[in-house]
Parts: sequence; C-alpha cells; structure tokens
Amino acid sequence: MAEVFRSLAQYEGWVYAVLAIAALMFILRFVRAWDELRRSTFGLERQMAQMRLNQAASVLVLLLLAAIAEFTIVSFVVPHEPAALVLPTPTVDVLATPTVTLPPTALATQPPTPTPLPLGVVPSTEACIPGSVNITSPPRDGTAGGLVPLRGSASIPDFGFYKFEYALPNQENWQAILAGDTPVIDGDMGQWNATHLLPGLYRLRLVVTDNQGVAQPPCVINITIVPPTPSP
Repeated sequence: MAEVFRSLAQYEGWVYAVLAIAALMFILRFVRAWDELRRSTFGLERQMAQMRLNQAASVLVLLLLAAIAEFTIVSFVVPHEPAALVLPTPTVDVLATPTVTLPPTALATQPPTPTPLPLGVVPSTEACIPGSVNITSPPRDGTAGGLVPLRGSASIPDFGFYKFEYALPNQENWQAILAGDTPVIDGDMGQWNATHLLPGLYRLRLVVTDNQGVAQPPCVINITIVPPTPSP
C-alpha cells in the first residue's frame, strides 16, 4: 500500500491529466446523449438515449470520486505516512502509527561489542548542517555515558520525521535509538540510554526524512561511551 501511495504522489500531475481527458470525453458523450434524448420520439429510441445518458453520468461520477481520492491521498494521507517511507536500513520501524504524534522514545537494543579506537584515527563528522540536520549534544569526538541528552536540529522543507541510530566504527549495522515526527531547531530531541553499552568508540547519526520518503545525508559523529559515574 505504501508503494501505491508513493506512486500516486509521484505521478500526481499525470493522474489529474488522465482524469481530465477522460472527463472531457464523457462530458461530450453526456451532452450528445442529452441532445438525443430531447430529440427522440419513439419509446425504444428514448430508452437507448437514456441508457447512454446514464452511462456517461455514471462514469463522470466515478472520475470525480477518483480525483477526490487522489487529492485526499496526496494531501492528507502521504504526509502522515512516514513509516511507509522509511529508509531501507536494518533498523526498527519506529513510526508504525503515522497519525499519532510520536514523542522521542528510547528503544532497547542488544549492545554490540565495541572496538577500541586505533591509534592515529581521527573521528570525523559527515553532512552536519547547523539548523537543519545537526547534532550538538553529545559533542562530536567527545565522551558520554549513562543517559545521554540528545540535542540538535531536524528541520528541512516538507519535513517528515527524524531518527537517531548508533553503530560501531567501520560497521553499517545501525541500531535504532529513538525517533520523532516534529521538527526541531537547536533543541532537545530526547535521551539515549547508553547504560547497557560497553565502553568504547561508537558512531552516532541523525537521519532526517521528508514527507515523500527522501532522506537527507545523515549527520554522523563519533562518540566515546564511558562507564556512568556512580552515585555518591
């Protein structure tokens, strides 16, 4: 169903064009049938004209309903269906209920075994755009542990949703942390429960996707997880 919605949104102009051409054809048939009905004299002649008139009217009603359905799907259904448009990454589908505002919710995942940072390797940042797709907390190349506050920006044209994920260095097995469907600019975006992770180097990324399912280049930072500070 998500593929159908995506196709209807992608080819919206063509759908309306086909419906308009079909409507014009059947409007002409309706007018001709109406004229024949007014001019007919015999019963069988009037019956055939009435049949053609009814057929043309029925098709026009169906075309109108199809146009209304296309408008409803593109304008109201697709923008609220981010779950059907999630990137094809091996992560949990955290937006399965599109009509409910999804607060950032931590997802428990099985922690992988971290790999120590090789000597001479400098952590890097990818595609982080302040005010648009950016992570400000935790700081890149910094350390964190326990409940890690997540701050930054997830604000793009035609915003759909955002999600945080983490992975080990040099691996692409991204694990879901949390997601949200409300734009954020330099604000709080939730918490990352890192208490179950083994100390070591991890990559943290923010992925922001628009309401058509097109993801922006993710903001990726390196972060070193340390044991949480024991309470006094």
